[in-house]
Amino acid sequence: MERQYLTAVDIQDITGVKQTKAYAVIKELNKELEKKGIFTISGRVSKHYFEERTQCKIDTKKDAS
Repeated sequence: MERQYLTAVDIQDITGVKQTKAYAVIKELNKELEKKGIFTISGRVSKHYFEERTQCKIDTKKDAS
């Protein structure tokens, strides 16, 4: 099953930033989504929106082993 939300750890792995910056990115993206009237989850960001805003394609499928 493909995950729909990214955590700070995911953003750290993808971008190479530190944890504090990863949480700041999540907070900023969630603020943008809230202004559009979209539901957000604190500490997580929509994978789709993160990909859209950063132009990164992310594979978040869990290993089925």
